[in-house]
Amino acid sequence: MKFKYPQINRFLTQCSSYLFVVICLSAFAIADNQRPNIIFLLTDDQRADTIGAMGNSIIHTPEIDTLAEQGVMFKNTFVTTSICMTNRACIFTGQYAARHRIWDFNTPFTEEQLADTYLGQLKAAGYRTGFIGKWGVEHPKQADGILDFNKGFPGQSRFFEGDVALKQGQHLTAKMGDQAIEFLEGSDADTPFHLSISFKAAHVQDSRDILSDQFPYDPVFGHLYEDITIPVPHTAAFEYYERQPDFIKESMSRDRWAIRFRSPGNFQKSVKGYYRLISGVDHVVGRIREQLEKEGLAENTIIIFSSDNGFFLGEYGFAGKWTPHEASIRVPLVVYDPRLNSSEKGKVRNEMTLSIDIAPTILSLAGITPPSGMQGVDLKPLLNSSDEPESWRNDFFYEHWFAAGGRIVPSEGYRDQRWKYMRYLEPEAVEAGVARHEELYDLATDPHETVNLAAKPAYAAQLAYVREQWAMWRKKAQ
Repeated sequence: MKFKYPQINRFLTQCSSYLFVVICLSAFAIADNQRPNIIFLLTDDQRADTIGAMGNSIIHTPEIDTLAEQGVMFKNTFVTTSICMTNRACIFTGQYAARHRIWDFNTPFTEEQLADTYLGQLKAAGYRTGFIGKWGVEHPKQADGILDFNKGFPGQSRFFEGDVALKQGQHLTAKMGDQAIEFLEGSDADTPFHLSISFKAAHVQDSRDILSDQFPYDPVFGHLYEDITIPVPHTAAFEYYERQPDFIKESMSRDRWAIRFRSPGNFQKSVKGYYRLISGVDHVVGRIREQLEKEGLAENTIIIFSSDNGFFLGEYGFAGKWTPHEASIRVPLVVYDPRLNSSEKGKVRNEMTLSIDIAPTILSLAGITPPSGMQGVDLKPLLNSSDEPESWRNDFFYEHWFAAGGRIVPSEGYRDQRWKYMRYLEPEAVEAGVARHEELYDLATDPHETVNLAAKPAYAAQLAYVREQWAMWRKKAQ
């Protein structure tokens, strides 16, 4: 008799007693049934302050807010590279880009890398695995061998099946919700499952044929925010753009800024569209939870919610992400585990957490020891009040080498609990980390990063210190 886990087959060859075999199999069955299901929801370009639970009083995200109220919310979560393909590789592998080396849209995982992703490890451990949406790392067909349910798409896709400008056909977010229901209907209580859903929302459509509508939302949510005026960030004032060096001004997609944020009308239309896309994701979260209840799977299914990077809403005259600014690198993170006791639910954690922590956390929750190459940290001790960590990270390294043919300035940085160091790199000397421009911010007194202290003599010692930390982290991240 052969079983689906190789370790069971190896173990059974060592069993000489039939009764002992029965006991062994019963133990494996019990352990299998006790392993939690895990759903990981990843949005695109959603900055940390765009859910109600993070203090946004305008945006409509009741389902995500409920996850936070019933789970654990992490208020200080950051990405280590703020661009989709590279940071998705960071999330899959639990590694800094300096280690996985995926810096463009065309580089796939090696077989060894794929096997060591959280998806590969879950599949090897007997989980039923599924992926829906934006794969981000070359093409999702590379994952066919580790996915039982593969509805991933390459590239950016489109928000509507028909004419995007006319909003014809089913919206992509709703379609992905249908695919999630299909996956859950095929699940059962006897086999643990993992489902990753990577939404395109709230990414812009970024297509030249619909320049007037950068955020094509589902018309179902068109009534939201109609009678509301969304405040413009004070750092969107022209004076903050003027402070930037010319080479940064030229690289931060000023044409995209003009399309989205130049006038008050453009700003309101763009941000409301952006919010409506997020509200569309929120609706899918509710559908998923309803289906889990219907299938009898809710009590043993963990839900993790986060985003692949932040997004500028006109701050400093910028559009997009990429740089080490807070709006670009800070993302939401909520972990809902129905098995937590009442004292642990609704907890807010202020520790510094990273997107590379997601992979080891998923594996740890599944009872799997993360591969040694993962650089992220298991967040379980922050979920369980009985298992508080004695210490936690106080700083991290940021890296962004993708230059998009000269349209993006490569950058690196270092951030601790108070200081932010940004290092824009010479394009011809990225590997060496040669600085083209430096910025230093005291986040305690200047949380919006408006006064660059790098050239001020009074902060020379602090600048020297953060440079040392940057250099140390640069080696450590490899």
